[in-house]
Amino acid sequence: MGLSLSPLILIVLLACFTGSFLQCNGNPFRHYHHPHVAKHNYRDALSKSIIFFEGQRSGKLPSNQRVTWRRDSGLSDGAAMHVDLVGGYYDAGDNVKFGFPMAFTTTMLSWSVIEFGGLMKGELQNAKQAIRWATDYLLKATAHPDTIYVQVGDANKDHSCWERPEDMDTPRSVFKIDKNSPGSDVAGETAAALAAASLVFRRSDPTYSKLLARRAIRVFQFADKYRGPYSNGLKRDVCPFYCSYSGYQDELLWGAAWLHRATKNPTYLNYIQVNGQILGAAEFDNTFGWDNKHVGARILLSKAFLVQRLKSLHDYKGHADNFICSIIPGAPFSSSQYTPGGLLFKMSDSNMQYVTSTSFLLLTYAKYLTSAQQVVNCGGTRVTPKRLRTIAKKQVDYLLGDNPLKMSYMVGYGPRYPQRIHHRGSSLPSVANHPAKIQCSAGFSFMKSQSPNPNILVGAVIGGPDQRDRFPDQRSDYEQSEPATYINAPLVGALAYLAHSFGQL
Repeated sequence: MGLSLSPLILIVLLACFTGSFLQCNGNPFRHYHHPHVAKHNYRDALSKSIIFFEGQRSGKLPSNQRVTWRRDSGLSDGAAMHVDLVGGYYDAGDNVKFGFPMAFTTTMLSWSVIEFGGLMKGELQNAKQAIRWATDYLLKATAHPDTIYVQVGDANKDHSCWERPEDMDTPRSVFKIDKNSPGSDVAGETAAALAAASLVFRRSDPTYSKLLARRAIRVFQFADKYRGPYSNGLKRDVCPFYCSYSGYQDELLWGAAWLHRATKNPTYLNYIQVNGQILGAAEFDNTFGWDNKHVGARILLSKAFLVQRLKSLHDYKGHADNFICSIIPGAPFSSSQYTPGGLLFKMSDSNMQYVTSTSFLLLTYAKYLTSAQQVVNCGGTRVTPKRLRTIAKKQVDYLLGDNPLKMSYMVGYGPRYPQRIHHRGSSLPSVANHPAKIQCSAGFSFMKSQSPNPNILVGAVIGGPDQRDRFPDQRSDYEQSEPATYINAPLVGALAYLAHSFGQL
């Protein structure tokens, strides 16, 4: 019987002989090149997902600002406590600077660049600028030892107005944690953010990188020494917005994991070995977001075992596998809900944050597994890295428009996207078009209007559809229509992977 090769196999073999040797051998990205043409322009989506952060900037905007309908805002932030807290990001559709989600956003943007920045080409510089806008602020917020300024703005008063950040006249109250009113959760996350970002800038700006690492070490010591959730002392100010529901143990494990990766100091490995179980390393929670970091810590620490062969962290491969098995439809121990259209559904309020964070973790874990030539074990069922990548791609594709409504949930991407997002700056006339101040309550006539938002917040990913794939596109519906920095941050890494894997970068 004669040997016959299909045209596809011949093409692949030729590519192996003529192309990069690594693509056919031991490269952690070896499943990269999908054999068919992409339905989506992941490169365009990547570019837009990063531009979004410029629309969320607070402070003095630079001359190269690309979201040009925004202007300077919050230029006296920190004055209430005689500190400089100008800069940073508004977390979502309001004008408050919440330190807890801002730090998580910074960690995830940094992790996106650490894992996939080498594939980003021209977008790498933009991603780094998005990180630096946050870390410059976090350095200001942690300038005084054993103190972190964790919020600027009175959230309740801010939410009773609908006004542009440029017009803001609600109190810019400053809230802090210290020895007497600790916050191991927000401090642990801030340490993680600074440590992760120190890796991003290690080659391109070693001086800045060292500053970030030194600060991360100091902030983690504070988080660990003075223990307690920040929403105890600041309950009236941070709840129900960014209450720490999961406690602070997850942030201590996560912070230590990032300091271990950034500093290679054996102190942190020892800390993880001694405290990992107490801090919840083996718990069965499977939701990763601004509040609960357990899953992220498990995936991050699994790399030390899988890739760096650190035998003492062997258990984290099992912990990471447990999470993955809970996500995979139809696998033993699967406990995740999906909409009829195939979207991972965790909760009705801002569900898309869990879609983007989970997709990022699937792609990152697939990278580690491939590097170590390992698979996931789900109760005897083998799940390959390729399967993880397929699931992640399906989630991102749904977000970009492969869904029952044929609606892209990224503003400005694709032919059909949300027109009435819950976002003050986007929904009110720009300063350029309406220089006169729009007062606190006068803005509500715009909020209640059925007209599309006048300013397109390019790249904003919103809360998304309900559990039956429905989306009303109503501005008042903050659960489904509000964007947030922590929805976009992990998506940046996922889109970089997909853009590269389809040869778009």
